[in-house]
Amino acid sequence: MLRRPSAFVPLVMSGLALLTLAVAFATHGLQHQPDEGAAAHIWQLLMAGQLPVIAYFAARWIPKSPRQGMVVLGVQLLLAFCAMAPVFLLGL
Repeated sequence: MLRRPSAFVPLVMSGLALLTLAVAFATHGLQHQPDEGAAAHIWQLLMAGQLPVIAYFAARWIPKSPRQGMVVLGVQLLLAFCAMAPVFLLGL
């Protein structure tokens, strides 16, 4: 089931969002800026962009294959929360 684009695209997007945070932290450190930078906008686009894909996956595959669909949905949500955690924990 992970070979389906609606299953793996949100995983890739969450990974890229987390990578964006890591690169921004490595290059600029943890400094608060009055204006959001490009990294913040990229992170926001990646996180918001995966919501319709996750919703499509849930609507399409959970009725057909509930057990596998719920496992993949759980992994998608777990990675999304992992990408959100640094933003909320560090107050970025």
